[in-house]
Amino acid sequence: MADESSNHSPEPVAIPFPVSPPGDKKEDSQSGTSSARQIPGYQILGKLGAGAMAVVFKARQISLNRIVAIKVLPKSLSSDEEYVERFYQEGRAAAQLNHTNIVQAYDVGESHGYHYFVMEYVEGKTVYDRIHAGQLYSEAEALNIIIQIGRALDHAHSLGLIHRDVKPKNIMITTDGIAKLMDMGLARVANDEDAIAAETGRLFGTPYYISPEQILGKSDVDFRCDMYGLGGTLYHMVTGKPPFEGKDSKDVMIKHVKEKLLSPDRHNLDLSFGLCKTIQKMLAKRPENRYPSTEAMLEDLQSVDFLLEVEEGSERTSGLGQLGNELAGRSHVVKTSGAPKPIASMGSVTDPVVPHQVPAEEPAVSPMAMVLAILLSVSVLLNLLLLFTLLWK
Repeated sequence: MADESSNHSPEPVAIPFPVSPPGDKKEDSQSGTSSARQIPGYQILGKLGAGAMAVVFKARQISLNRIVAIKVLPKSLSSDEEYVERFYQEGRAAAQLNHTNIVQAYDVGESHGYHYFVMEYVEGKTVYDRIHAGQLYSEAEALNIIIQIGRALDHAHSLGLIHRDVKPKNIMITTDGIAKLMDMGLARVANDEDAIAAETGRLFGTPYYISPEQILGKSDVDFRCDMYGLGGTLYHMVTGKPPFEGKDSKDVMIKHVKEKLLSPDRHNLDLSFGLCKTIQKMLAKRPENRYPSTEAMLEDLQSVDFLLEVEEGSERTSGLGQLGNELAGRSHVVKTSGAPKPIASMGSVTDPVVPHQVPAEEPAVSPMAMVLAILLSVSVLLNLLLLFTLLWK
């Protein structure tokens, strides 16, 4: 944790950008770069992004000489006790999690009226960035990312935490291809009775990916709301569309509760049967009709991914076998009384020889053909097994 830096940090470094959104009063306008825009122990390097709820800076933690990201709460929200508490709750929730696929929390605090949250700096782009650019994810690409985030959620759920806002904007892909779950702002302990009582009847989440039970303000929201959000994200990645669309947020949320989901392959014919059935189970309207655990969901996602790899391997093997047959037809060697001589199928001038004839009743079977036949048989059996498993569930 980075909180020990406060004992060894030098003088505060002024933030070179105002952290209040447009329209906010600049409490420190008369003092320029006064203490109201300083965070002890950090050198601000630039602004990464800004929204109505927070501004995020890239910074260097001086005591440990490492690059971090600092989320700063605008002054306009600092008087909102509930929002400030949720801001600190994000830091506390993230601090409990230690997983490769979750952005790590380092510190949370307040300086001169500004509340800040220090976290791991991740260089890359969000899933939303690619979707927004109109680029569809292939089934293999999407599964790779969703399985990583599924593992992150499984880790959080094992500790009793639910995220409640899984969506493309909260999934960062690093330059090394590692998917990281971000923003624990709506996370809470699943069985926190005080929080459940305080939030009953209230709406938390993002309209395009929010679960029906969150929309209805139910008190028994659990890990399956994250499953729904992840399913909605996967649906959007492989189809280019969110599960439900509407004229406004209210219309979209009504469809989440009442309208039947259109199968993903209606938007993308290239999707496998297994993936479509898995997405539909993740997006079941009733929580009890979804997977009984995050681990069970991961098992099905990994099975679909494995079958996809087998099928792609079969196609590559089939292509190599066909290429081998073509090459064999163009040039082969026959046995004569002397040294072997090539006989070209294109009619090149060679000594007349009689090739060895193979009896029609004993056709030669190449080892490549046998391997291909075995792979195809295994692929068919695995597909049947997956189909049976999904139908049984």
